[in-house]
Amino acid sequence: MSKSSVLDLDLAILEEKPATIIDASSNEEKAHYKAWERSNRLSLIFMRMAVANNIKTTLPKTDNAKEFIGLVGEHSQTADKSLVGTLMSTLTTMKFDGSHTMHEHAIEMTNIVARIKTLGMRISLFSLFQTHYHRSMTRSK
Repeated sequence: MSKSSVLDLDLAILEEKPATIIDASSNEEKAHYKAWERSNRLSLIFMRMAVANNIKTTLPKTDNAKEFIGLVGEHSQTADKSLVGTLMSTLTTMKFDGSHTMHEHAIEMTNIVARIKTLGMRISLFSLFQTHYHRSMTRSK
């Protein structure tokens, strides 16, 4: 395997598919097309191996590596929004029930907030604690 063939693995991701080869195509065009096809095929193999099966089964079939990356990205954004919703629901409905210490409850809430922030949503832990505190005080009366 030559050095240039290893360096061309990302060719299908960086460049659009070249025009189909015809008899009049130059040797350079034919070589570029072959390199792109190889890059595309290997990139798809590697990416399909790396993507979880539950994600792969939800993606439309494609034979283009660049398109595959886009489909995975779109799916990821949808999954992230769903996860944020689930985490927010968990966070806003969790209650201190005395089964563990207040410190552990606060740490659990802090961990959920951190996960939400890594998904790109801004949230104030202080306002959540205020809400939980006021909710628990009104219920105890």
